[in-house]
Amino acid sequence: MAMNLAQKLIQSHLVNGSLEPGSPIEITIDQTLAQDGTGTLVMLELEALGLSQIKTELSAQYVDHNLLQTDYKNADDHLFLQSACRKFGLWFSRPGNGVSHPVHMACFDIPGKTLLGADSHTCAAGSMGMLAIGAGGLQVAMAIAGVPFALKMPKVLGVKLEGTLPPWVSAKDIILEMLRRQTVKGCVNKIVEYYGPGLANLTAMDRHVIANMGQEMGTTASVFPADEAVKAFLKQQHRESDYVEMKADEGASYDEEDTINLSDLEPLIACPSSPDKVVTVREVAGRPIYQSYIGSSANPGLRDFAIPARIVAGRRLADDVSFDINPTSRQLLEELSRSGDLTKLLEVGARLHQTGCGGCIGMGQAPATGRISLRTVPRNFPGRSGTADDQVYLCSPETATASALKGVITDPRDLDMDYPSFSEPEYLPDIRPLLQPPQEIPVAVELIKGPNIKPLPNFEKLPKTLTGPLLLKAGDNVSTDEILPAGAEILPLRSNIPAISRYTFSRIDETFYQRAIKLNGDCFVVGGENYGQGSSREHAAVSSRFLGVRCIIAKSMARIHRRNLINFGVLPLLFESFDDYDRLEQDSILEIDKPITQLKSNNSVKLLIKSSGESITLRSDLSIDELEVLEAGGMINQVREKYLSNGK
Repeated sequence: MAMNLAQKLIQSHLVNGSLEPGSPIEITIDQTLAQDGTGTLVMLELEALGLSQIKTELSAQYVDHNLLQTDYKNADDHLFLQSACRKFGLWFSRPGNGVSHPVHMACFDIPGKTLLGADSHTCAAGSMGMLAIGAGGLQVAMAIAGVPFALKMPKVLGVKLEGTLPPWVSAKDIILEMLRRQTVKGCVNKIVEYYGPGLANLTAMDRHVIANMGQEMGTTASVFPADEAVKAFLKQQHRESDYVEMKADEGASYDEEDTINLSDLEPLIACPSSPDKVVTVREVAGRPIYQSYIGSSANPGLRDFAIPARIVAGRRLADDVSFDINPTSRQLLEELSRSGDLTKLLEVGARLHQTGCGGCIGMGQAPATGRISLRTVPRNFPGRSGTADDQVYLCSPETATASALKGVITDPRDLDMDYPSFSEPEYLPDIRPLLQPPQEIPVAVELIKGPNIKPLPNFEKLPKTLTGPLLLKAGDNVSTDEILPAGAEILPLRSNIPAISRYTFSRIDETFYQRAIKLNGDCFVVGGENYGQGSSREHAAVSSRFLGVRCIIAKSMARIHRRNLINFGVLPLLFESFDDYDRLEQDSILEIDKPITQLKSNNSVKLLIKSSGESITLRSDLSIDELEVLEAGGMINQVREKYLSNGK
């Protein structure tokens, strides 16, 4: 039978299961990555598992998120991660080397391989003909230890690209068009596979832009073929020998299909405060802006900086605009310096920031109160920028640059100039020597732990009868940024669960922490549709569990956060009838008797509302394996019981 590329990638790594959509499968993982916002927990989990050396072909740890060193916490964590890489056998990328996804793409991406990352935008590597999936840190730790990755076989949405992008329209506009069609929840439990003649003029880095923001649609993975564009990229990175052609079989079909004619696209922009609030730039043109920001893993290519440099050359920024340039790697910064494009940006008055994630995660560069910030980043969830009432719009580098010149949101086609020419250089500086490889001969290494690095809390098993108050009722599309915010104040606490838990749900209800501490017992949380969208940070699940949340009830849940809840012993359940959402009121006392027993014999449980004596039906999509994890109180408890207690 003819297979599409997504099916071929899964089939070649399949350990258990079938390619029937919705069926449980397990796949082997070739590579893993983590960044410092998630990696500290990954390393603490490897320590808890008693791992001696990695079992993957390659694993890498990047420091790209927490680069502000306003006190000891981030610096201590960098040393801890470096020592853990030496201990367990991972590659280590020091602060300043760049954002994990483009650096991994330059150094390690190989067509046909699988990559599991403790970062939701790991899907960016699908641009290289890989199966690349974001996951919680604990699942990445298990993959590093050699455990296959379990998921449900996704449907495959085939998107045929036709035509050629017009001038002033670029790859960011393609993924914004996808978000306009699919919304932030339209591709949950799907792989999006791009194919067709329109790929001919999209470079590997253009494809990275599209694949990266697949996460914003809820995708499990985004997949592109490995063709001449990928071969050219690998040659540019001095790795042409790693090229393997990867493509769908002739006559392959898809579970769902769509077509985009690139020739018909125009500049698009996502309005505050969701990546799917997409309109044409012309519809919002003229709104005054405070900031224009270029960079992040969503637009990390050389052309994403070179084109803006050539647009602004010899011109003047609007007086009230902060033009923020966030280079994504040392490699890129070196090439921009060599070509003279960096000078063009500096001469016009741009602000140059260090290579890393920076303002994308609220780590500096927060915009002024209530002012518009145009950004090439992947997300514009409320407050993510670091400003509580921010007004972040997502757009292409072309739109961001044109707007910086005019001082208002501007369709770049309205500039009085021709679209700048740009050609990728045949070679870029090799960045691999800047990364620290694993030790060839394993030696005993003492983990370096500063005072802010605390061990993972021990969590009890799920009780036979789960009872407690409904401590929080939230709405639709609650993101992990709202469950546990990022930013310069909070992210440095990521290796200290008791400390970071103080901020749990603080953007929804600032009283939640105090109420949970006062309760000092089990409780429930209710959400609407697409609960837990966004970042893969498992801290959002761990901190909830630390404060006594034992069950989340929602209309639907994002894939990664759902699994993170399971991994730390929090029961995820779904409304059988959406109308029942309105029957649950905050502070009501709820009860589920023998939840695991009920779920093992059926896919539903009865929830008793004790104040009224009424009950409602909740359904489950939990597998037997997931129920066993929950019964143990989380995956670490399960592994300890099954293996470590037996000396295995």
